[in-house]
Amino acid sequence: MDLHKASTANMEFILGELTKQLDVANHGLFDPNDYDLNKYNDLKSLYDMVIKTGKLSPMETQAFISELKKIRK
Repeated sequence: MDLHKASTANMEFILGELTKQLDVANHGLFDPNDYDLNKYNDLKSLYDMVIKTGKLSPMETQAFISELKKIRK
């Protein structure tokens, strides 16, 4: 899977992985229908940061969620 290409399948994969990685109670935040494919690169950047960092602290998770909310529809 080439995550550098914006596609619905890639976006669904990224959101699924973020759900697992962040262990957030509100899984509705990661519904692929709530994201616009035009903002795929923003989502991919956030995903890359989480994968690179590994486990986020609670404060980092809150900051991440705030950024995620900005790119939702």
